[in-house]
Amino acid sequence: MDADGATGPAALLSLVHLTAQADCVIGSRWLPGSVLHQSQPRLRRFASRVFHTLVQLCFWMNIKDTQCPAKVIRRAAVERVHPALSIADLAFDVNLLYVLKREGYRIMEVPIEWTDKLGSQVTRSFFRSSLTMFLSVIRLRLIYSPFYGWLRPLRPLEVWVYGKLRAPAPRSSTGDGT
Repeated sequence: MDADGATGPAALLSLVHLTAQADCVIGSRWLPGSVLHQSQPRLRRFASRVFHTLVQLCFWMNIKDTQCPAKVIRRAAVERVHPALSIADLAFDVNLLYVLKREGYRIMEVPIEWTDKLGSQVTRSFFRSSLTMFLSVIRLRLIYSPFYGWLRPLRPLEVWVYGKLRAPAPRSSTGDGT
């Protein structure tokens, strides 16, 4: 979960209790029953829904809020999928959830109690963060496609772009996503 305290300890504990029913339990701000004490600004909500649409088109995970930081995952699942993760930026959640689903782990999405925190890094660098997330989702789609190996000569360009965006460079991967 994020360090800003947007999800309180009680909400996190409720996720922990649900791990008896799933390998990964994630909070969702977009499910009926969610309690949002302070909503995100309108532009962030719009960008969130655009991002959700992109993720859904690329991965068909049927998860309404991949970016809610409130997630609890069983240790065995994390240890199994960790080597396949290649994104360390704001799209990390998409990478994590997609690999968990691909490996057959059960993901449960539940309503969450959440409060937007003013002064977020994402809000301050909205355009750069949005572009990084967009590029990372496209990159993930390519990683998990049979064509990724053909794109290896473009790796220096990829590293350069992420450097210009001041985002962590993606880990180098093989064609199978590991």
